[in-house]
Amino acid sequence: MRTSLVAAAVAAAFLAGSGFAQPAATSHNPAIKNGAPTHTSGAAAGRNSFTQDQAKGRLEKAGYTGVGKLAKDKNGVWRGTAMKDGAKVSVGVDYKGDVVTTR
Repeated sequence: MRTSLVAAAVAAAFLAGSGFAQPAATSHNPAIKNGAPTHTSGAAAGRNSFTQDQAKGRLEKAGYTGVGKLAKDKNGVWRGTAMKDGAKVSVGVDYKGDVVTTR
C-alpha cells in the first residue's frame, strides 16, 4: 500500500506541475540578445526606448559616419541622415535597435 501511495503522490505532482507549465511563447517584441545592430529591410513600429544618443551610437556601430540629428517618427523609429560608403543615406533605428537604410 505504501508503494501505491508514493506512486500516486509522484503522479499527482507530475500532473499538477504540467498544468502550470507555460507554453513556449514567440514574442513579436523579443529582447535584444546581442548588442550588434542588424540591418533590416523595414523598421518595426513600436514604442522606442532608445535615446537619441543611443540610436546614434547604434548607427555608428553599424559603420555609419556623419550621423545628423535624429527625430522619432509617428511609429517610434528614430530617423535621420548619415554617410555610408561615401553616399548620404536616410537611416532609421527601430525599437529593437535594428538599423534601416534608404538610399
